[in-house]
Amino acid sequence: MKVLVVVHHHFELWNVPTWFKRRLPREFPGIDVLFLDTYQGIENEIHDAEVLFTISLRADQFLAARRLRWIHSPSAAVHHFLFPELVNSDVVLTNSRDVHGPVVAEHVLALMFALAKKIPQSVIMQQRKIWGQEEIWKERSHPRELSGATLGLIGVGSIGSRVAQMASMIGMRVIAVREHVEKGTPPGVEKVFGSDSIDELLGQSDYVVMAAPLIGSTQALMNADRFARMKPDAFLINVGRGAQVDEVALADALRNRRIAGAALDVFEQEPLPADSPLWELENLLITPHTAGMTDKLWLRHYELFSDNLRRFIAGQPLRFVVDKRKGY
Repeated sequence: MKVLVVVHHHFELWNVPTWFKRRLPREFPGIDVLFLDTYQGIENEIHDAEVLFTISLRADQFLAARRLRWIHSPSAAVHHFLFPELVNSDVVLTNSRDVHGPVVAEHVLALMFALAKKIPQSVIMQQRKIWGQEEIWKERSHPRELSGATLGLIGVGSIGSRVAQMASMIGMRVIAVREHVEKGTPPGVEKVFGSDSIDELLGQSDYVVMAAPLIGSTQALMNADRFARMKPDAFLINVGRGAQVDEVALADALRNRRIAGAALDVFEQEPLPADSPLWELENLLITPHTAGMTDKLWLRHYELFSDNLRRFIAGQPLRFVVDKRKGY
């Protein structure tokens, strides 16, 4: 059996570390494990691989694979894999949603606290050597408590479900939208709405957190009409995908104070261009797609992939299999 690992990224953290490359062949001595740090010439190696671990794959590269049975993505999002040739094939696709869930959920809580306690404003005043106690209180949106506030979750997968549990433990009322209401109410969630009732959720929420997969129905989900449905003192937080928010409509809503503020970790274009109007908005907190960053990242990747590889060898069901037609 041949396992091909192909990961190349300009950011060091997203690349496979040396210890991972040494440990995997040692723990699976009967398997031919090949690591590539470039996609050039991948066709020469993928043709006889049964397992592929990669963050990116084109249709022509996929068609060069003659024995491929399983693709594993070290990211949670898999929309870039869903080209017809792969979707219509028997190749199993798995993702790493549970790898990123815990750390991204922590980031969501940090953003909510920062917005509620007006931490960004305090940092700006610190840099200017201003004792801004009165200024912060006099702003339109006062510092507030999270306990007793309503959190509206759009998406209750690995990230959303953890956010729900953490938020409920600090006294927040949690409501959620999920595509399949029949799956029930996750722990920590008080009420689940169907996707056709998202406006009702928006009207009740003090904090709206987007943690849904990027599929057709979530593309530009938050637009001008949806911002108009939010409470004027509510906040939007997006840790899902940048394309799920109409950034022009968001900038307009923030500039005209139709909502109190927002925090974004993902954007339509990354890195965020220097000329983006989002940089200038005082009521927007920007984190540069750092929600998933942790020094435990590759240890979690290894634990998941090695466990699934053992399952694959034994003919057992794999964890976190993606429904290729649904996109998650």
